[in-house]
Amino acid sequence: MIKIQKYSEVEADFFKGRAFGDSNEVVSSILTEVRNRGDAALRLYGNKYDVSVPANFEVSQEDLKKAAEKLQLENREVYDAIVYSHDLAFRFAKQQKKSFNDFETELEPGLFTGQKTVPVDVAGCYVPAGRFPLVSTVIMTVTPAVAAGVKEVIICTPPRVHPDDKDDAEKSGAGISGKAYTGGKAYADEGIMAAAYICGVNHLYAVGGSQAIGAMAYGTESIPKVDVIVGPGNKFVAAAKKEVYGNVGIDMIAGPTEVLIIADNSANPAWVAADLLAQAEHDVVAQPILVTDDAAFAQSVSEMIEKQLETMTTKAIARQSIDNYGKIILVDDLKEAVEIANKKAPEHLEIAMDESKKRKAIVNEVHNYGSLFIGHHSAEVFGDYAAGLNHTLPTSGSARFTGGLSVRMFLKTLTTLRVEEGKTGMIKSAVAAGYLGDSEGLAGHARAARIRIEK
Repeated sequence: MIKIQKYSEVEADFFKGRAFGDSNEVVSSILTEVRNRGDAALRLYGNKYDVSVPANFEVSQEDLKKAAEKLQLENREVYDAIVYSHDLAFRFAKQQKKSFNDFETELEPGLFTGQKTVPVDVAGCYVPAGRFPLVSTVIMTVTPAVAAGVKEVIICTPPRVHPDDKDDAEKSGAGISGKAYTGGKAYADEGIMAAAYICGVNHLYAVGGSQAIGAMAYGTESIPKVDVIVGPGNKFVAAAKKEVYGNVGIDMIAGPTEVLIIADNSANPAWVAADLLAQAEHDVVAQPILVTDDAAFAQSVSEMIEKQLETMTTKAIARQSIDNYGKIILVDDLKEAVEIANKKAPEHLEIAMDESKKRKAIVNEVHNYGSLFIGHHSAEVFGDYAAGLNHTLPTSGSARFTGGLSVRMFLKTLTTLRVEEGKTGMIKSAVAAGYLGDSEGLAGHARAARIRIEK
């Protein structure tokens, strides 16, 4: 059962960050092998960890198209949902891009400074396909890259046995974890393939795990070196992303997922319970949190959690999350809820209150979160799937210093300088640069500035 406690009783550890991708000797070894041996290392670790090691790693565009057509024919509702989600995400990302303006301004007479915003050349998206293949992650990673204008967007995702090879794989007892089917055609989860086609990915490679991160970071004979790597994964993927950072850019290192809901008694206990459980079913270490000033409401939510848990197919996972990491915090005033939210800096923050001056004040005062969901009808799950927002968000308190994945990850802000000869701006900058060069003992710097104004 979810723990209910007063704010004064909350442990100090509650506000500390939770595990990110720590250094890992196995991951370091894999990355070194991939860097040194390329495709051969991908085959080595594919045989060790995956169900298939294809002859060529790239899934054909024809197979991506077939997967999309199959989904459209056999499950039109899901196909239409992917199309709708992608459309919203693309429109939102394009609007974000508009906020990055190119400009040139004259700071001093003859001294023109400016900036240009340009996309990276190649973006790599990692899409997990374990217990729950994350079709929505394709949308959230590929779409902002395409909207940014990236020339080449690739996906790496764990392999599957191609339909053409299934009979042969079964006869040989292969195609299972620990005994990969080798030499067949490249294939992946069909939902991921369909979404990749809909979102306009350029290339999809059937390679998973930390070896896929290494392939995108360093490049192999088959997989191009990328400029940035985005997307979630398990602790091995997180550790790999952390290790390759600097060689490539990364979006973030994701820890366990979390939601914090600020609610008063105007909220519907069943809705709040559903939102907490939606987060809890992600992982046994997911953290669902409710902060409220009403003890009776808190008890109602706790009872609704127990009731709804009984009907969930993911009950085993959600149960552990609720019991071990779930929390309902009672406060004397919702001003304390704001304090808790800003100190916790949650991945997702919901304000489950009627529209009012009090709700508006809370919305204005909270400032540490990945995404904010305002009002009873703004379910966090909408942000996960189909509201235009990106669901790749900072966790474990990192919302204190960064935001979620956006079009900005795929853009570079480049600065420019243009100086007109003889103008006062040029002369003043040369004089100042000369003195600063002297002060730092860098005579060459000082000379390079002064030589331009010497007669």
